[in-house]
Amino acid sequence: MVDNSQTNSWLLDVGLRQDAVLRLFCFPYAGGSASVFRSWADVLPTEVLLCPFQLPGREGRLKEPLFTSLPALVKAIAEALVPSFGQPFAFFGHSLGAVICFELARLLQKEHGIEPACLYVSGSPAPQLRSERLPTFNLPESEFVAELRRLNGTPATVLDHPELMSLMLPIIRADFEISQTYSYLPDEPLSCPINAYGGLRDPEVSRESLEAWRGQTTASFSFKIFPGDHFFIHSARSAFLSELTRDIESLLRRLVGG
Repeated sequence: MVDNSQTNSWLLDVGLRQDAVLRLFCFPYAGGSASVFRSWADVLPTEVLLCPFQLPGREGRLKEPLFTSLPALVKAIAEALVPSFGQPFAFFGHSLGAVICFELARLLQKEHGIEPACLYVSGSPAPQLRSERLPTFNLPESEFVAELRRLNGTPATVLDHPELMSLMLPIIRADFEISQTYSYLPDEPLSCPINAYGGLRDPEVSRESLEAWRGQTTASFSFKIFPGDHFFIHSARSAFLSELTRDIESLLRRLVGG
């Protein structure tokens, strides 16, 4: 069971599954929140306890200070979650979330001798291929909003709503700073399987950069491409969740020895 006294602020409560075999911790993209994953509980296998991750500064944690550094964020997450890793668990992360869960998996392996049963990474190039493009998190507001429109991940109804944008911009800027100041350091590969997912028309993540995740594990690796751009997990939701479910069912069979 998850130690709620230590993790209740970090995890969205989607209901307990007492017979769960696997906990799936899900990490959102820049500007995203735990509620992005809430509906997945109705689709994933019943043996999976969905654990959507809530970063500070959004939804129920709105008054908490935002993180702007990946190492500091990963350290805080580990301190909150390590006591709860008593049964098999896996990580899913999209875009920024993929980098967060990758670095968290490396920290857990190095400092605690534990690893997720599988790492599911989505919409992100392999960390060793991180872009050297100029940062955008510190652009003037008009230019930053134009960049958000280009990425097509923030609804126009939000971008065109001044009050909503006044709430969202600090969150998105902080998340962009986490991503754009991240510095990959070579280390031993993980020993857990990695499954990678990408969008066919994603301008940020090529097929080759997605396949390069293969170099981050000594275990099995697979990658799959779906119709859509960077946010194919929304635009191709049904196809994507069907494939993710099949991959998780395969993992569950290995975990129970079936």
